[in-house]
Amino acid sequence: METQIMMKIFVSVAVVGALGWLVRLYNALVKKPQSVRAQLAKQGISGPPPTFILGNILEIRKARSGSDKAETPTADQPQISHDYDGNIMPVFDTWRQKYGKLFTFSLGNKQIVHVTRPDVVKEITRITSMDFGRPSYHRKELAPLFGGGILPSNGPLWQYQKKILAPELHMDKVKGMTTLVWESATMLLDIWKSRIEAEGGVADIHIDQDLLDFSGDVISRACFGSNYAKGKEIFCKLNVLKDAMAKRIFNIGVPGLGLLPTKNNRLIWSLVKEIHKLIVKVVKERKESEHVHKDLLQTVLEGAENGDMSRDAKESFIVDNCKNIYLAAQETVAITAAWCLMLLASNPEWQERVRAEILEIWGDQVPDSEMLRKAKLTTMVIQETLRLYPPGIALSREALKDVNIGGIDVPQGVNLWTMVMKLHTDPETWGPDSFSFNPERFANGISAACKVPQSYLPFGFGPRVCLGQNLAMLELKITLGLVLSNFSLSISPKYVHSPVMKFVIEPKHGINLLIKKL
Repeated sequence: METQIMMKIFVSVAVVGALGWLVRLYNALVKKPQSVRAQLAKQGISGPPPTFILGNILEIRKARSGSDKAETPTADQPQISHDYDGNIMPVFDTWRQKYGKLFTFSLGNKQIVHVTRPDVVKEITRITSMDFGRPSYHRKELAPLFGGGILPSNGPLWQYQKKILAPELHMDKVKGMTTLVWESATMLLDIWKSRIEAEGGVADIHIDQDLLDFSGDVISRACFGSNYAKGKEIFCKLNVLKDAMAKRIFNIGVPGLGLLPTKNNRLIWSLVKEIHKLIVKVVKERKESEHVHKDLLQTVLEGAENGDMSRDAKESFIVDNCKNIYLAAQETVAITAAWCLMLLASNPEWQERVRAEILEIWGDQVPDSEMLRKAKLTTMVIQETLRLYPPGIALSREALKDVNIGGIDVPQGVNLWTMVMKLHTDPETWGPDSFSFNPERFANGISAACKVPQSYLPFGFGPRVCLGQNLAMLELKITLGLVLSNFSLSISPKYVHSPVMKFVIEPKHGINLLIKKL
């Protein structure tokens, strides 16, 4: 009898628990998203109707798979168009035409507001409140890549991390890295000179990996006190991890997909463990070293020790921020440098102008900060490259509490995607030549380059602006200066122009250039 009673109680509890779980699931997947969309709709913000659980993921996937095309080069000149947004996110073009520059769509149960209206973007860039921060999915779905580092963090943790890292990347510190960057770039030049000599005066070079190695060497030496060879294994595994994570970027908002033992997920789990061990090894070697170090890694170590954290939390703090630095600093600079060289190779008049400027200002000597500042044409070319090929397609922020942005009430949990690529080429903002390579538009600075300067966002905006932008600009200027003062560039017949989106906008097939020593 008692056994029967206990069984009934157990079944009752199980049923109540299951019902409670179903109610919570219904609220999370149906009721709350519907409520949020209704609040946005009342303000005139509509969008494509979502499906249960997946939202609009299937539409996005279908459109992306159908637009996977590459432009085919001719024997004389590859077809290079800078109007590629429709190939990367074609469904957004369709939705913009139907719903306008401000609309909402869903990734699973995540509600996203797509923003390309300059007046709204202007208001977003002015927000300094901690109630408007990095999306929660950065900390959850993208945890294997970023962990709890500075990139996905919010609130007091982000403020503490910024306090630690920002001084090490301030312009005053970056100025002292000029010789270091120059030495790394010189090694790149030596590699290309050897290939040119071996191929009889002109070499057809696939430049991407060389630029990644160069950028990796700069980060390794400037931030971690070692050369690229020691950190190469970490860089390589992080790049593989990034590519694996990119495959599930549009699955955010679908509960549990990251926990399934798929082939891609198993690869991700394995890489996370391997990278963790490699970084811990680097940290251990640093702690056992008798040398006095004053670099970013040392600052992170001291920040962990000075923080109120457990032993495991300190280790995670160090590993996660090292991963963030590696990821943010290497690839974006290398890919931007590759796009810069491609654009100069396909625009010989600008190549000549920048070369003449470099030879006049610093010639073959290591430039100081004043020389770099005077390289106006070089800066204009970099700015125009970042306009046409910004590192990211969108800058995402989440309303951590209910917020009002330019008269729009944004409910807690809603993500705003500021669509950088579209903003950077909007003819209404940049004029009828918005898809053309024209560095001259930056002759009088960013404020005069377009109607709404807040629409130019290559390094982000507000308090979360990229901490490494000064080092990135230093690397890019020195790279362009050294390459152009030693070589002439032209587009290789092998080059196929096909920008794609992973975590950054990158050339799908890499970049091949014909490089000749001057």
